[in-house]
Amino acid sequence: MTQDTDRPVIRLKPKANARAIRHGAPWVYDNELVTDRRTKKIEAGSIATLEDAGREVIGTVAVTPGSRIFARILDRDPGAQIDLEWFKGKLQAALDHRARLFDAPYYRLIHAEADGLPGVIIDRFGDTAVVQPNAAWAEVHLDLLTEALVQVTGVSNVLKNASGRSRQLEGLDAENVVLRGMAPDAPVQVPMNGATYLADLTGGQKTGLFYDQRPNHAFAAGLSKDARVLDVFSHVGGFSLAALAGGASSAVAVDGSAAALALAEGGADAMGAADRFSTRQGDAFDVLTALNDEGAQFDVVICDPPAFAPSKKALEPGLRAYERVARLAAPLVAPGGYLGLCSCSHAATIDKFRNASIRGIGRAGRNSQLIHTGFAGADHPMHPQLAESGYLKSLFFRILP
Repeated sequence: MTQDTDRPVIRLKPKANARAIRHGAPWVYDNELVTDRRTKKIEAGSIATLEDAGREVIGTVAVTPGSRIFARILDRDPGAQIDLEWFKGKLQAALDHRARLFDAPYYRLIHAEADGLPGVIIDRFGDTAVVQPNAAWAEVHLDLLTEALVQVTGVSNVLKNASGRSRQLEGLDAENVVLRGMAPDAPVQVPMNGATYLADLTGGQKTGLFYDQRPNHAFAAGLSKDARVLDVFSHVGGFSLAALAGGASSAVAVDGSAAALALAEGGADAMGAADRFSTRQGDAFDVLTALNDEGAQFDVVICDPPAFAPSKKALEPGLRAYERVARLAAPLVAPGGYLGLCSCSHAATIDKFRNASIRGIGRAGRNSQLIHTGFAGADHPMHPQLAESGYLKSLFFRILP
């Protein structure tokens, strides 16, 4: 391995944990580095060489001075050229994995650090790919990434989605643009778990659809034959449409967004299940309260809220919110029915989320069994040394008679 001598060099402090980085830790924080005027003047998104305190080379990194995450590991090879072939190698490896998992090209193709492209999210919708370049280096190399993506996957359309929260921390713009081909002029139909979803790739949340819940949708669908199903925080009908595909007698989707519910209705219509599907727009807590006041009962209730605890600072109020969801949802489950509770907050560990959920069910006066714990699908791999990449948790309880 030969070092690229044309690159800037950044160096770890003597007390920095070089061993962790050599063993796979993907980030180098600003307080772990020797910083001076020279390093601070490195342009955001630049490729640099990382050395330990003894000047031994560790690898090739992408640098964002001014960010808490000063450097991201790109390659163990200090001479790695971050060029078209390098991107194609990363994308091909990711595609090979997804091709084994799915028989249709609808999935998360790149899950950031876990797929070797730090800060990069790519979701595929058939002939269209939506890219979230959430780190400065990815924005700088976006043309190369796009060309490699087209060559490896054969997609015709590549869209840039700039809604990622971390883009602001990286000093990046919030402009969505078409990088290749054209944007679809209507929502895209996405087949998943026997259901049909409508994904708005230009105006919807994130990239347009949440693929991460696929295995949890499937588990819920397996509980839903002939069942009355309530899907709260439903977005475009994630759990409710899967439940209908699984034979639910009826499904109600609850969300605050009229646009998301319209897409859910379109999906139900596309799969021939419109007569078993209804929606209820409003604040989820208000709707849960109203349904309790009405004495409503369902055989399967699933709540998939947004991240109530997106950071450590928000953890305690977030856990109280999860407890409140469980407390309001549990009474709506008919005796012997099922309650699914989800969290996409990386700050709320599985233990803390489970404890909050159990407290809420107990406060509702219900007894339960925990029957299943689910996580994100295999197209959302977890980086072994990055807990944040294992953000999604789902708990399924049976509410005892």
